[in-house]
This record gives sequence, C-alpha cells and structure tokens, in this order.
Amino acid sequence: MSGPHADALRVLGDWRPADPQQDALRHAFLTLLDARADACLRACEPGHVTASAVLLDAAGENVLLTLHPRVGMWLQLGGHCEPADTSLAGAALREATEESGVDGLVVEPDPVHLDVHPITCSLGKPTRHFDVRFIVRAPEGAEPARSDESLDLRWWPLDALPEDSDIGPLMAAARARGQRSL
Repeated sequence: MSGPHADALRVLGDWRPADPQQDALRHAFLTLLDARADACLRACEPGHVTASAVLLDAAGENVLLTLHPRVGMWLQLGGHCEPADTSLAGAALREATEESGVDGLVVEPDPVHLDVHPITCSLGKPTRHFDVRFIVRAPEGAEPARSDESLDLRWWPLDALPEDSDIGPLMAAARARGQRSL
C-alpha cells in the first residue's frame, strides 16, 4: 500500500490526541484502514477517509469557510483523496488550494481533529466520511476566490462563527492547538 492509505495508517498510528473521544475515533479510523485497502477512495461504499483544512489567515484570527452546496451549511474546506495524493495532509492542502484559490498555503503535518459523519456524496448512495482535519495557514494578504464547489466563500472571525454551522468542536481543537504553539 502507498499513497494516502499508507500515510493515514502512519499518521493516525502515531498521533495521540489529548481528548479521549478523539482517541476513540482514531482507533475507529485505524480499524477501517486495516480492514479496507480502498478506505481512502470514494468508491469505498461503507465509508471512506477524507481530508479537510481549517484554513486560517496569516494572523490566525479568521477561518475561511465555504457555504457547501450539497449540505447547505458553512464548513471547512476539504474533500476526497485523489489517486495522485501521496498523503492526507497533502490532500487537505490540495483541497484547500483548489477551493480557496489561494497559493502559498502551508499545512501542519499532524491532524487537529477527526469526525465521522453520514453523507450522500458523489457515489449517489448514503455513506460516511471519516474526515481527518488539518490546520492550514494562508500567507499574508491572501485573497480567496470562490470555486464552482462553493456557493460562497468567506473569512469568519474565530470568535464570531456562523450559527448555521457544525464546526464548533473542530474550531475548539484548532484554538487549543494554536494556544499550545504560542
């Protein structure tokens, strides 16, 4: 195995989240990866690993969110792993770059948060996304450009996130990571 599958086994095998619920999810992700060689491919119908980006501005005061057309909520950037991806962090960086239109992004190598959620994605069938989330930082003065994958794209202050969003736990994890790195 190579690419995002091998990387996911390594990254999630090494990562030790402080939160016991996140650690339990980490074990669930590892179980899926051990059971399915196709776990990082969207064709894996029972569920598949995806990669997301908490895209912060250079000052770390704002997060770039997308109004997702299928879900109808403000979410972090991210999506499916592609065959050319060599790592989960690389997939998150690729997705963030494609969806934001911002060049020069930098991804942190360790996950910040995990989530499993039901969704009907491009398979057209109900499945689950086993989402591995990374912090990505934008360069100074970054000006995003909305892609066709978004209804809207907007910087949100970390202390004034949209109400129609389910990213509270993710942003709490990102804030905690930022405080530890000060």
